[in-house]
Amino acid sequence: MTCWRRLAEWTRAGVWPRAARGSARQGARCERPGLLSCGGRRLPHPGVKGGPKTGRIPVNRGRTGSEHRLIADATGISLAATLTGGNRNDVTQLIPLLRAVPPVRGKRGRPRRRPDVVLADLGYDHDKYRRLVWDLGVKRLIARRGTEHGSGLGTQRWVVEGAFAHLRWFRRLRIRWEIRGHIHEAFLTLGCALICWRRLRSL
Repeated sequence: MTCWRRLAEWTRAGVWPRAARGSARQGARCERPGLLSCGGRRLPHPGVKGGPKTGRIPVNRGRTGSEHRLIADATGISLAATLTGGNRNDVTQLIPLLRAVPPVRGKRGRPRRRPDVVLADLGYDHDKYRRLVWDLGVKRLIARRGTEHGSGLGTQRWVVEGAFAHLRWFRRLRIRWEIRGHIHEAFLTLGCALICWRRLRSL
């Protein structure tokens, strides 16, 4: 119970987001985050009661689940991660993810507050959100539906897929067991911080 109380108290105090932002800033100093990739991965939630930030997953026979949303820089370091219901459309989460990216200081100059380019797959193909991304001053490279030979973005978007693979190393993040959404978000941000810390330690 002591561990549970500490987890809940630190979550309410905002410890985990601050730790994740701090580690992301340190990791991104190695290379300015001019190129970002975003994506989402659904995960089941076996709890009968469901809970906040859950929804019926259309591709999983309507079972209840959640989804991890992630935006990573060109080196695969996650700069922002969120939790949403499994029924939320990918494209609606693009702007919140971009706005969640913290300012990152490079080798010289003022902290960078936005990337140059964002890469996204077909799930983010919508003219309205293309305009919203452009209004933020970010160039968008988003795959278009109906492209005959594919978008070719996979040669660069693999870094965000690798970031999701690293998150799956943590068994706690493969399935959402927590009914409280903020508790699972705490584990998600802690996982991102640990991955970044391991990357920094290996440099």
